[in-house]
Amino acid sequence: MGKQTGFMEYERQAQKERNTAERIQDWSDYTAPMSEQDIQTQGARCMDCGVPTCHTGMEINGVTTGCPVYHLIPEWNQLVYEGKWKEALDREHEMNNFPEFTGIACPAPCEGACVLGINEPPVAIRTIERSIIEKGFEEGWVVPNPPEKRTGKKVAVVGSGPAGLAAAAQLNKAGHSVTIFERDDRVGGLLTYGIPEMKLSYDVVERRVAILEQEGITFITNTEVGKDITASELEAEFDATILCGGSTVHRDIQVEGSQLKGVHHAMDFLHANTKSLLDSDLADGNYISAEDKNVIVIGGGDTGTDCLATAVRHNCKSLTQFDIYDKKPSERDLDSNPWPQYPVIHRVEYGHKDAAGKFGKDPRAYAVMTKKFVGDENGHIQEVHTVNVKLRYEKGKKIREEIPGTEKIWPADLVLVAIGFTGPEQDLLDQMEIERTDKSTINAGYGDYKTNVDGVFAAGDMRRGQSLIVWAINEGREAARVCDRYLMGETVLP
Repeated sequence: MGKQTGFMEYERQAQKERNTAERIQDWSDYTAPMSEQDIQTQGARCMDCGVPTCHTGMEINGVTTGCPVYHLIPEWNQLVYEGKWKEALDREHEMNNFPEFTGIACPAPCEGACVLGINEPPVAIRTIERSIIEKGFEEGWVVPNPPEKRTGKKVAVVGSGPAGLAAAAQLNKAGHSVTIFERDDRVGGLLTYGIPEMKLSYDVVERRVAILEQEGITFITNTEVGKDITASELEAEFDATILCGGSTVHRDIQVEGSQLKGVHHAMDFLHANTKSLLDSDLADGNYISAEDKNVIVIGGGDTGTDCLATAVRHNCKSLTQFDIYDKKPSERDLDSNPWPQYPVIHRVEYGHKDAAGKFGKDPRAYAVMTKKFVGDENGHIQEVHTVNVKLRYEKGKKIREEIPGTEKIWPADLVLVAIGFTGPEQDLLDQMEIERTDKSTINAGYGDYKTNVDGVFAAGDMRRGQSLIVWAINEGREAARVCDRYLMGETVLP
């Protein structure tokens, strides 16, 4: 699609960013707007692929490639190139309820599957996606569209993250009366309290929630299902329930001294910072401060990167991120990581740039394993002891061997552990007698979403484990369709 020769004429230009020295002084969006002409030019780079693969999500070797919500990417690239922004917005919304969320916080597996990406930088799909929805809001095209009639059926959605919001939006379109229960004080789940303000502003979440409310969805916050309202009360009041809570049980680091003061889970750090920021612009002090501290972030993923950006804005003294893996190559290895697999390459994300802007270098230390934490006489973290490791495989299993002579002691006043999650919390599932898998996730098949309890469905991280926003939206939409069929005998949902 796009201009037939555009991919040969124009270079890739992804979302622009604000000057690092400027942006680390505030909590505003770290990106900068691009002109419509620049975005249209990027749309022109979309090729007239015989078989486009960007829009079809799949997992290869356990890693997502392509778009799980089956976005009509070539179509809206063409429309943007032609300046038909409203038509592009219609195509965008057809498969994705919340392109503003994925356009900001999705790692863009669509770009990994872009055909142009075989031998050139791929089309800047995520940048175009975000630009379309922002244009839609600016022009007033994104408006409430409540259903014409109600079915009389009531559905409870537990959790207001992307899976819960997507399920609720779809069920509301079908005419059901939907109530979302959220235990936090604000709607959004990890969209709100797991992603920092400078990456995904709460204004973006609020803007969409306001539309959902006007369409007829009820939001009840500060209410934890299983405690503030029991499973039996939920069953008595609603015709069906969809469980869309997150995978929120932290993976603990199993090393000596992990109980020391100053050692925190990354999500506790991020959650408290965002809440204090939204409540009082940090004036209440109800957050874990990195100010004037030597900060160690353990874990090389997106959550760790968010911790870097947050710690920099606290004005930390020093900042290091441990990655247990070796530094990745700058280009994909076509033998071990061929297209259309998601490219396993070295990336420099906004948090790395923020840290480099403050301290003059990339904060990452590679192939580093934490051996123990050492505290002072008051039980507060003082040192982190590490060793470098090399990875080998034995009968398909990863074996990490310590490299003698690479032991090191790092000064630390604050350690943030960002090594992922093990699954959903179990109390509610115990109360509802929900069957689980051996990974503690809800036992409900993909594409089916039915639990062992009649009328109860599950979607998102609670069912599949820690995953991407785009998978959560995919599952929320699909679970809504299954739930609609359960309630009505057939479904009107796509």
